[in-house]
Amino acid sequence: MKSYEEIMEILEAFALTNSYRAAGELAGCSHHTVEHWVMMRDKGLLPDGIAPVERPKLIDGFMPKVEEWVERSGGRVRGDVVFDKLVALGFEGSDRTVRRALAGVKLNWKAGRRRVYRPWVVEPGMWAQWDWGHGPRINGRQTWLFCAWLAWCRFRVVFPVWDKTLPTVIACLDRSMRAFGGVPTYWLTDNEKTVSTGHVAGIAVRHPLIVQVGHHYGVTITTCVPADPESKGGVERTVQIAKADLVPTDTNLRDDYASWGELVDACDAFMDKVNSREHRITRRPPVEMLAEERARLHRLPDVAFTAAFGETRKVSWTSTISFGGVTYSVPHTLAEQVVWVRVDGDEIVATHVAVSGPVEVARHLRSTPGNPRIDDAHYPPRPAGALAREPRPGNAAEAEFLALGDGARMWLVEAAAAGTSRVKVKMAEAVQLSLLHGVDRVDWALGHAAMFERFGDGDLASILAAHPVGQQRRVDEEHSMQPSTAAWANFGEVAS
Repeated sequence: MKSYEEIMEILEAFALTNSYRAAGELAGCSHHTVEHWVMMRDKGLLPDGIAPVERPKLIDGFMPKVEEWVERSGGRVRGDVVFDKLVALGFEGSDRTVRRALAGVKLNWKAGRRRVYRPWVVEPGMWAQWDWGHGPRINGRQTWLFCAWLAWCRFRVVFPVWDKTLPTVIACLDRSMRAFGGVPTYWLTDNEKTVSTGHVAGIAVRHPLIVQVGHHYGVTITTCVPADPESKGGVERTVQIAKADLVPTDTNLRDDYASWGELVDACDAFMDKVNSREHRITRRPPVEMLAEERARLHRLPDVAFTAAFGETRKVSWTSTISFGGVTYSVPHTLAEQVVWVRVDGDEIVATHVAVSGPVEVARHLRSTPGNPRIDDAHYPPRPAGALAREPRPGNAAEAEFLALGDGARMWLVEAAAAGTSRVKVKMAEAVQLSLLHGVDRVDWALGHAAMFERFGDGDLASILAAHPVGQQRRVDEEHSMQPSTAAWANFGEVAS
């Protein structure tokens, strides 16, 4: 068998001489060999290269055993396990040799067993998917991220929630479809108990309430094959991206969330970002494609499905509701509106059905009559009480005095509390002194006067005079205020 270089030399010699015999003399071979390779070239049968010669290896005699272990483990056996087993059987080679051989056996084993993926050609308005992801912990409590994905336009929505109960699922579905601007033909998700109560002969049995939800919105809610997340890979990727951006980790350097509102704002910002940028597959922003897909979505009912949200309660002017004889607070912005209230374990959950869809607005631990549950976060900041009032100017003279600084405010508060007389006159004197000594020095003096309760006539001018402008002289460490003991030098001596 000629090597690739030898064949090329023969063909070059023939191209130079155009004679089999002459080319054979130049290449150092028979003219029949030249003729053979010229004919092979003309037929397009020249070899691409010479296959490497396989050398015998120490592991060759153990290969049947390696193949047996790969078969028994379903292609998952580890290299270190195979190496230890082979050493016990008398193998004297290296760990690297075993890993190379095992990789080749695994590759051949998977060749006829790998899953075949057929490209999914998506139709607009047809499919939407949803799934859940672990959200960040807020004040020690676990949250969840509801992630939905409209398949054709790749439009994503992410909503934070406290639980994955059926009312929460229904509320998130309604909010998602209102964000989409319509209803798709199918919703696809996992086989959770809120959707499928069980399986009979491989057929999922739907939850009766989720069937009513489908009838209300005109959508078919279906589930993927159990334990097969690859059948809904689009929303799985949405969950992965959302968790990478929203859950604080060492890789994204995001700080922990101090409140629920911060997480809601972060989810809104995330949706704006991912839906406004160009998608890698479509090369178009999802929000732009959503405008086209809305023409293929079904009409969304004006009223949300509320059967699972509990009972209605009207919010009083004090931003509270009464449920089970107990008063619970809700956000003050919902005063005089209607909310839905339900019991979820040991908690009371209030849901408000807004134009954008149902939103959970309050959650309290269950209480007993006479023990109301009031959350300060539901109300705006309280005005300052009698003990924490801040000075507010009522005229130009007061505004001019308070403009001196914090020291002036402190002086006014303390002087008023001490019952100081002629306060307005002393305030005017302070303003006049600021023109002479400067605002900063007078403000400093007012602060010290308030601290040491010096509110008499001329006290402010006295403080300013005691601390003139200029370099303050300071006694060094060698100087002492201790009186000298020289007078005691002759103590005890008898006078002559």
